[in-house]
Amino acid sequence: MFALIDGNNFYVSCERVFEPALEGRPVVVLSNNDGCVVSRSAEVKALGVKMGEPWFKLKALARKHGIVARSSNYTLYADMSNRMMAVLGGYSPQQEIYSIDECFLDLSGFAHFDRVAHAQAMRRQVRQWVGIPVCVGIAPTKTLAKLANHCAKKDFAGSDGVCDFGALSKSEYEALLNSLPVAEIWGVGRKLTARLHDMGIRTVKALRDADARTLRENFSVVMERTILELRGVSCLELEEVAPAKKQIISSRSFGTYVTTLAGLEEAVATYIARAAEKLRAQDSVAGAVEVYIRTNPFSEKQPQYQRAIAVPLTEATNDTMRLTRAALWGLKRIFKPGYAYQKAGVMLMEIAPTGQVQGVLFGPSTSARSRLMEVIDEANALWGSGTLKLAAEGVEKSWQMKRGLKSPSYTSQWDELPRVN
Repeated sequence: MFALIDGNNFYVSCERVFEPALEGRPVVVLSNNDGCVVSRSAEVKALGVKMGEPWFKLKALARKHGIVARSSNYTLYADMSNRMMAVLGGYSPQQEIYSIDECFLDLSGFAHFDRVAHAQAMRRQVRQWVGIPVCVGIAPTKTLAKLANHCAKKDFAGSDGVCDFGALSKSEYEALLNSLPVAEIWGVGRKLTARLHDMGIRTVKALRDADARTLRENFSVVMERTILELRGVSCLELEEVAPAKKQIISSRSFGTYVTTLAGLEEAVATYIARAAEKLRAQDSVAGAVEVYIRTNPFSEKQPQYQRAIAVPLTEATNDTMRLTRAALWGLKRIFKPGYAYQKAGVMLMEIAPTGQVQGVLFGPSTSARSRLMEVIDEANALWGSGTLKLAAEGVEKSWQMKRGLKSPSYTSQWDELPRVN
């Protein structure tokens, strides 16, 4: 048995923890530069607002219904996620953190427990200790657990936030699967849904009962595994340790157009610092760096230009200074004056474990530089991101994305701690 625990409207819920007055009010959290809706409260969903809708198109609706908007506060959300996952990890010896607001727990060996009561205890403790409301789906496979979680959110048969497929009678279970659209299955997106509809497969039950071999031939082995998972045959194991990333990307749209090489250099150096920190966190090195810049493709008044360049390294590294030097070298070769740049980004490639680095025969030792990176990471972890950084990242950073509606970093900045009057 697997349990999937999911934070409800996670970004909005994080905002409500420190602003209780937002409870019951329509709230949205916006994407970078306050562009689009990326999280919606139940009240906003009831108004018909879709995920990804541009905020500027919602201004009239927001005034009419009092919709409160907040800029993305990723530092807060990540910290709240860590707290939530730490609590949930105490309910099973095996946990897979699937995303910032979701995790799987292995409930094998919990047959002597009342699973629904166990799940309700999780919900109560997370709500009390962290402040985030969660729902729990329980089933024999991970795919079914995701589906059960969906039913828990929809309060199927008065589930009160917990849906255990194993607790349903056969008739209830069959009726439920027959009522759920095939699009609700984990991994079945819009294009797959359309193709399945063409084959007459419109419900979860219909896909479960379809011929697995035939669908494997028409789609892939992934579809066959999905069908087996729907039949209760577990094909997806719990991943207790997240696999190391093969590529690490760091990019942002600018808050204002950048026209100078110096401004782009600050942005690229900042993005490299973030990517290198993630690289070291997974104990890896990169053998190449890609840099790209672009203008606004949606602006008809601005001349258009976009370019990318990959810079191979003589020796794979996770050293921020070496990666920055390579990235800025590449940036100078693709930069063209006379353009208003809207976005830049970097990608670390050819990633491998640090123990597999091919050294340079006549190169200097990198041990001293590695220790310097450790000190920087330790200082930034202790006193906050950006406490120690390269001068190349700049100070003012006028190009940074717009976040005019951002809430304080309540849990990670000393000067932004919540105050009790």
